[in-house]
Amino acid sequence: MKTYSATPAEIDKKWIVIDAEGVVLGRLASIVATRLRGKHKPSFTPSQDMGDNVIVINADKVQLTGNKRMKPNYWHTGYPGGIKSRTTGQILEGAHPERVVTQAVKRMLPSNRLAKRQMTNLRVYAGAEHPHEAQSPEVLDVKSMNKKNTRV
Repeated sequence: MKTYSATPAEIDKKWIVIDAEGVVLGRLASIVATRLRGKHKPSFTPSQDMGDNVIVINADKVQLTGNKRMKPNYWHTGYPGGIKSRTTGQILEGAHPERVVTQAVKRMLPSNRLAKRQMTNLRVYAGAEHPHEAQSPEVLDVKSMNKKNTRV
């Protein structure tokens, strides 16, 4: 018996919408990364972009456990002495709270060219509205999957 390998013509991509309100960030990111890679499908092929298109709404209402809101995030401007930092709480309360979810999902994918292609299938929005109603996405209820997914 040969190992099955899916071809690009056999890949069926769906649209999924996930509400991140009250969901713990790490658990949400791992579920989204699994859906983006396509590992939830029985026909998973590691070398193909098998994953679904994922829409995450209410990214500004995601929960963090412990003292992770105070964890600093560093970046460098490229100039001498140009190291900057902002805490995760400041990013969530700032102008672009969806960057926290995007970065968490990106870090759960492998570091290769395929992961960059799979990240284009992720759309994250801070509010409850999204412009992808025409694709008629299915709702994936992450809160009800496990009681640990929500922070009380």
